[in-house]
Amino acid sequence: MSSPRRVVIAVFPDVDLLDVTGPAEVFALANRETAGRAGYQVRLAGPARGAVTTSAGVRLIADLAFAEVHGMLDTLLVPGAVDLCPGGPVARIDREVVEWVRAAAPQARRVASVCVGAHLLAAAGLLDGRTATTHWSTAAQLAADHPAVTVDPDPIFLRSGKVWTGAGISACMDLALALVAEDLGEEVALAVARQLVMYLKRQGGQSQFSVPLSRPPASRRDIDELRMFIADHLDSDLSAAALAARMHLSERHFARVFRQETGTSPACYVEAARVEAARRLLEGTDQPLDQVAAACGLGSVETLHRALRKQIGTTPAAYRRRFRTTD
Repeated sequence: MSSPRRVVIAVFPDVDLLDVTGPAEVFALANRETAGRAGYQVRLAGPARGAVTTSAGVRLIADLAFAEVHGMLDTLLVPGAVDLCPGGPVARIDREVVEWVRAAAPQARRVASVCVGAHLLAAAGLLDGRTATTHWSTAAQLAADHPAVTVDPDPIFLRSGKVWTGAGISACMDLALALVAEDLGEEVALAVARQLVMYLKRQGGQSQFSVPLSRPPASRRDIDELRMFIADHLDSDLSAAALAARMHLSERHFARVFRQETGTSPACYVEAARVEAARRLLEGTDQPLDQVAAACGLGSVETLHRALRKQIGTTPAAYRRRFRTTD
């Protein structure tokens, strides 16, 4: 067997449990599927040796203190933690972890974050000038806190040079499988995915699972009222001209105000609202696709296909097969 592939996963108080155990299991199965040839040697490193309580209340044992991690690493894996606030989850920035990641990264062949661990990589300066992803719920926070980072909230994982970033929670497994595929080839990664009863390459992106319309309330009450009107009248004329007339504004002024309040254009917002409604119908009803398209204001099956492809990267039929909740 060649020299061991040293994998160090950071652990710290309230770290997401699956972010740590998911990748560790993938690497362990890669060792098993190759009769040890993969050579992954996984160790947990924390502020100090010993027990670390995760967000799930389950305790993990750090094999090493950060100060005890020496020499070259194959993979440095950085999970994250969140604080639950009234406006939604906020990625926690642990300065001790950030400083250690900044110091350890140059000694690693590659660095990867899972879920909101991307915020720690960004705070360490490792994502400047790169495109990165994170959990969809904190993507806006990452973009606001780190303007030098191009944040793409949809991919399951992204690679930029030696730095990988992964999306939320269970996507840690997808990312780890991609790392195994890079090291050992897709045949081994597929064997591991089969053991985990997972897709080797998941279709679509995070937008399949997030709620694209979960935006904070607008500061203008009339815009919030318009958003409610849109949601209740998806099969009506919701063109920018029609919405501007409803607001008693010029089309140009309306478009400017709407973008300022929602962060997107009227057309993009309406399409997202219609796709969200279509998703609910695909998940919860047996309505034919032409009826789904008509009910959501998308007009035709062809338009429904185009909108779902654009918004969530899959087809109506594939989405219904995967997420249907009716018998």
